Amino acid sequence: MITIKDIERAKSLIGDQLIKTPCTYSTTLSEHTQCSVYLKLENLQFTGAYKIRGALNRLMNLSQKEKDNGVIASSAGNHAQGVALAAKKLGIKATIVMPETTPLSKIQGTKKFGAQVILHGNFYDDAYQKAQEIQKENGYTFIHPFNDNDIIAGQGTIGLEIHESLPDLDIVIVPIGGGGLISGVSVALKTLNPNIKIIGVEAQQMAAMKSSLRAKKIVEVPKAKTIADGIAVTTVKENTFEIVSKYVDEVVTVTEAEMAQSIMMLLEVEKILVEGAGAAAFAALSHGKITGIKGKKVGIVISGGNIDVNFLSRVIERGLSEDGRLTTLRIYVPDTPGIISDISRVVSEHGANIIDIHHNRTYTTTLLGHTTVDFTLETKGHTHIKEIKAAIKTLGLEVTTD
Repeated sequence: MITIKDIERAKSLIGDQLIKTPCTYSTTLSEHTQCSVYLKLENLQFTGAYKIRGALNRLMNLSQKEKDNGVIASSAGNHAQGVALAAKKLGIKATIVMPETTPLSKIQGTKKFGAQVILHGNFYDDAYQKAQEIQKENGYTFIHPFNDNDIIAGQGTIGLEIHESLPDLDIVIVPIGGGGLISGVSVALKTLNPNIKIIGVEAQQMAAMKSSLRAKKIVEVPKAKTIADGIAVTTVKENTFEIVSKYVDEVVTVTEAEMAQSIMMLLEVEKILVEGAGAAAFAALSHGKITGIKGKKVGIVISGGNIDVNFLSRVIERGLSEDGRLTTLRIYVPDTPGIISDISRVVSEHGANIIDIHHNRTYTTTLLGHTTVDFTLETKGHTHIKEIKAAIKTLGLEVTTD
């Protein structure tokens, strides 16, 4: 198990090659959550995520022979870019195996740093197995994304920076995938301040660490789709499981909708662009997953901001829908002239904006002489939606939220 001396050594080795990212106070988010919120903005790191810390520390500790032979890694994106950039800095050949489902922005970002990219499988674990095969065939050194002491120590430098900026924090919330980040951060912070509380956050879809802690042994969870691709792993490993078991106070989970809302809120309120994994820690705070926070000083690790622009638009739509600011009403109407105009008038009178109208005459299960019309609206919240539905019903029409 690593110690704070390992983390301090990593800081002395890589510190001048990284951005010391800010810990910013948010007035609006603090009011929203009734605690003092500070954001550790690792999305501002060189590669858009914290992973460069561990990757650089690992590669700088390789022997010359290992450097000459080259390295290989498997990653859903951020570790890939971290290894690629570290390898470029040190003149090392790098090969990265990524799932075929990896966002295009992360693939392009990895290639930009000169690494050879191989796409394989739909999940991280598929890419991991492929990377293991290639490593054995070519004699490369495998750079594990989290189950490695040098990687964990490098990520732990975030904990040192948090303590330097905010030594009196009560709680720090950290996303968990394989557990490398929270392992390093928790060792650093708990050593420097034993009273601090460390909370881990996983995607509910793939909560490998929480499941393992509950079972008191490492277990594998089923593969599942999640917007938090950066923390989507089916199993954790010995190093991180041991550290998390000792140093982390609690692990909670967040849903896809909660992360989508949090991405949107951080972008809208703080002007911070984050990916699904990067929003996980804030999602847990924002959606009441953590108790005893009122009046406390809370640090949140925003782990990354590498989100595909096309995917971002879908996430924003989902977030707006969950927030009640975008909705689709399905209305069952008699197929007579003027009915669309009547509905539009009611919507307008109630201050909603019509985004789209879809009138389905052919593919419907309604009675002949009737049809369904879908109105997509910009609204002011769930109460506003209820008011509009009630007003439309006064026209004698049936309306549902699609």
